[in-house]
Order: sequence, then C-alpha cells, then structure tokens
Amino acid sequence: MKERSPIQPAARAQALPENFFAALEEKINFLQSSGKDVIRLDVGSPDMPPPAGIVETLIRSAQEPRNHGYQALRGPLALRQAWASFYAARFQVDLDANTEILPLMGSKEGIFHFISSWVEPGGVVLIPDPGYMTYTRAALFAGAEPYYFPLNARNGFLPDLSAIPVEVLRRTRMLWLNYPNNPTAAVTDLTTFVQAVALAKEYGFWVCHDAAYSMVTFDGYRASSVLEIPGAKDVCVEFNSLSKSHNMAGWRVGVVVGNARAIRPLARVEVNISSGQFRPIMDAVVFALTGDQTWMAERNEIYRNRRDAAILGLAALGIPVDPPSGAIYLWCPIPNEEKSLDFVLRVLEATGVSFTPGIVFGQEGDNYFRISLTVEEKRIREAMQRMRIWRKE
Repeated sequence: MKERSPIQPAARAQALPENFFAALEEKINFLQSSGKDVIRLDVGSPDMPPPAGIVETLIRSAQEPRNHGYQALRGPLALRQAWASFYAARFQVDLDANTEILPLMGSKEGIFHFISSWVEPGGVVLIPDPGYMTYTRAALFAGAEPYYFPLNARNGFLPDLSAIPVEVLRRTRMLWLNYPNNPTAAVTDLTTFVQAVALAKEYGFWVCHDAAYSMVTFDGYRASSVLEIPGAKDVCVEFNSLSKSHNMAGWRVGVVVGNARAIRPLARVEVNISSGQFRPIMDAVVFALTGDQTWMAERNEIYRNRRDAAILGLAALGIPVDPPSGAIYLWCPIPNEEKSLDFVLRVLEATGVSFTPGIVFGQEGDNYFRISLTVEEKRIREAMQRMRIWRKE
C-alpha cells in the first residue's frame, strides 16, 4: 500500500518567521559552555526586581486557598479600577472600568490576538519599519497584508503618515504606533498622535498605540498616551504593560484600554483561549498600579546612567548616538554600512558581547544594531572596552 505523505503544518503557522532570539540563545549557550563570558545587551528584559511591596502582595495572596481557582477573564473589578486610576493619574485619561479596560496576559499576547480579531485575510495593517516584530508576525498569521512605513533618522524616527498612498489607506484596518519606541528609542509629542487620529477618522481604521515604555523616560521628558487626544477614543486603543514600567516582564501583565467596540472582539477571542490570570498576580498588579510610583525616578536614573556610559563608549568607537529620552535601548548605526546580522555575529564571536541586529526589526534597520540597557553599568563599560580592544586589533 502506498504510504501517505506526512501531514503538513497549517499555512498560517508556516507564515511565521523563526524567532531570532531562540537561535541566538543556542549560539550564546554554546559560547558559554566553551568558557566564554558573554555580556547580554540583546534582549530587553529588565534586570532589576519590582518593588518589594508588589512581591509581598503576591505572596500574601498566594497563601489564600480560595485564590488558586479559575478567575474571570476581566479579573476582579478592583484590577480594572486600578488601571483606570493609573491612567487618570498619569495621563489624565478617564476610562470606564467595565467597558474600556481589558486585562491581558502580557501586551504581546493582546497585540497578536487583536490583529486576528479585526483583520480579514488581505486586509492592510500599517506597521512601522523598523518596529516590534509581533506586529508583523500577527499580521502574517491573520493572513493580512503588512504595509511598512519607514522610520528613519532624517525624520527623527517618526512616521510620515502623509506619504502612505490613498489606495492603501482605503484598505487599512489598523495602524500601529509605539512611543517611546522599540527599537529606535525615539519619542514623540502629541503631534504624531493627532495626525494618526485624524487619518483614522477619515479612512475608518483603528489606531493602536503600544505604550510599553511610557514609564521609562529621562531628562524631564514625559511620555503621552494617544488617548489624551480629544476624540481619540472614537478610533483608538492603547496597549500597556508592567513588564518595563514595573520590572515585571516575567509576570505577563498587560492591558488594552480605549474604544469599547474595538475591545469586545478581542475579549471574545481571549475568553476562548485562556481561563483568566492567577489571582495573586492580579492582586499584586492592583498594588503596583495604586501604590507609590516615585520609586521609578531612581530606577530611570539607573537606566540613564547606563545610557550615558554606553554612549560614551560608542563615541570612542566612532559610533555617534544621540541620547534618547525614553525606552531601554540605544539604536546604533553600524560603521562602514555592514549588514547588521554579519556585524552582530562577528562582534559576538570576537568579544563575547551580544547585540540585536537591526534586520530583526525590518529592512530599514539593517544598517543598525540595538543595545539593551538591561545589565549593570559596569558590564556595559566592560562591553565597550572589549569593543575598543577588538577594533584596535
């Protein structure tokens, strides 16, 4: 009897690119097993812990036997009210805790599912290039058509929305923005949001703002919410997270806020995928959002010192980088226009310093590499010293 052909994965799964960081992890593990000391300046995972009160709240809640069962998708009302209070205090934005707030198991998951919730195959998703990889991966999984708008140094890594063709805008379902930005660390004032909201109202699509880095800012800069724009709730949602703001990346805590109609289909998807978050985590989030936030100033000063140390080291290498006012990254031009993956792998092999190649974030990033400021300042200085020694050889 003729043997059947092996069953094949679904096309939507095959459309997803391989994860760069998984392959990088294997490379780094090999180098470390060979005795090489690797300085990780690649993944943006905060190295500092959350404040002790957040952890203590988690522990107390976990000691309650009744807190170990399934939880409602939207969590307790206290959680949604905490997000509402946080937005009111930080951005002067009023949110309805019952209809305009949906807690998420990390903003990454919510971003991925939101695109599937609203975009049919062939629909256009406007994505920044360079940009956070999940926007593209979610669009491909949904069978959507990504349309990339460039972020370049000439424009301060801000979008030129007027350059998007009208025929593309007519088919657009959503536009993604992210400020402070990953990977470029660029920041914006309200002008970018005003333009985006006006365009969305004219052509009938959602504006989706990824505000994951809004609480990590320097030099007096204050990041804004897109929802601060009058009338923004008509066409906007904002994804937020405690991963970077409260050093809670592994906790998988996020939220989407804004237009109630936009959120409803996402909630329908989420309730069919998960069974609610762990109650002790949600209780700790309430404490994190409603407790004292002044500790962030000291944390941000640590990042600022790391930023300045890295910029000083890069300048000695002939790599000029302007000090960014937000996020936890530096976006660095590669000398001699070498391709980013070749450069990063060459540096890793020679020095044991690991960066992220800009090509990971899109074609516009291929002459850049990203530095993550998530290691101690002394390790950043050591990384720069290794680079100087290598360049002299």
